[in-house]
Amino acid sequence: MAKNYIYGNTPCFLDGEKVSLQDNSYKNKDVLIYGVPWEGAVTWGDYTGCELGPKAIRLNSERYSGYLPELNDIDVLQHYSFGDLGDVDVVPADSPETMRRIEQFAKEVWKTGKFPIAFGGDHGITYPIVQALSNEVEGKVGIIHLDAHYDNHPDYHGDLYARSTPFHRIYESESVRNQSIVHMGIHGPRNKPETGKYANEVGATTISVREIKQANNQLHDLAKKAYEIASEGTEAVYLSICSDVLDFAFNPGGPVDGNGLTSYELLELILEFSQMGINGMDYVEVYPQQDANDNSSHFVTYAVLYALAGKLIHDKKENL
Repeated sequence: MAKNYIYGNTPCFLDGEKVSLQDNSYKNKDVLIYGVPWEGAVTWGDYTGCELGPKAIRLNSERYSGYLPELNDIDVLQHYSFGDLGDVDVVPADSPETMRRIEQFAKEVWKTGKFPIAFGGDHGITYPIVQALSNEVEGKVGIIHLDAHYDNHPDYHGDLYARSTPFHRIYESESVRNQSIVHMGIHGPRNKPETGKYANEVGATTISVREIKQANNQLHDLAKKAYEIASEGTEAVYLSICSDVLDFAFNPGGPVDGNGLTSYELLELILEFSQMGINGMDYVEVYPQQDANDNSSHFVTYAVLYALAGKLIHDKKENL
């Protein structure tokens, strides 16, 4: 049973400690977790509930240690301590105010100098988090965006902040170097011709799921290519992961998208990018109500541990 709780009977992620930005209790922590329980416009039928993701992810993390025998016996929890900041105080049905609050919260998180990980919520949360990061580093940000979809529509029935729009807002921002955005894992007929065309027009790079599959044992080289693009001319690289980059066979609690990555492929990519050096990450669009056995919520802990295993390798290289 977890010893530390973030609210109610919900444990802190990976049994970290409840911390606050106001009382400096975060200062002795290496990794800061926060949830963004936001769901804006529902863009497909009644497929909803991703605002419940942060709670479900925390609950299911209780099962795990930080030990990864497949990665040369790395034990993440022996090297990094976790602080859980709780959730951003969102405002239901008020997208602009919620985006403002997310950005303000994220600004304070970035100022700590710790490694931050955000759990969504829908993908709209990435835009204000990246805005805040750019403010902290005082320079351009590059983004590696692992997703089945571009999420770059100009709006959704007038809503500028729907889950299908964050990268359109990011393209428009002066905070991001558009030529340092990599949309990776793109696949499937829920994309539209104009979304790929627009990504190309602004200078973003697309690496489709087919390119990843065909890389076979050269996945490292493809990841290196993506990272070099994201890091060129930027002060920071941010990793944003939508659950539907995974094939629905590996992601029953996500949107129904076939022909995606396997869990192995996604974890290897996360490990590769983190070894090269990322400043933070988010994992979005887990739908607990669709996830009968909590498979997708459980997998997020794997993703975090692989990211931190890669960070450990990166940090050791930096300190040589």
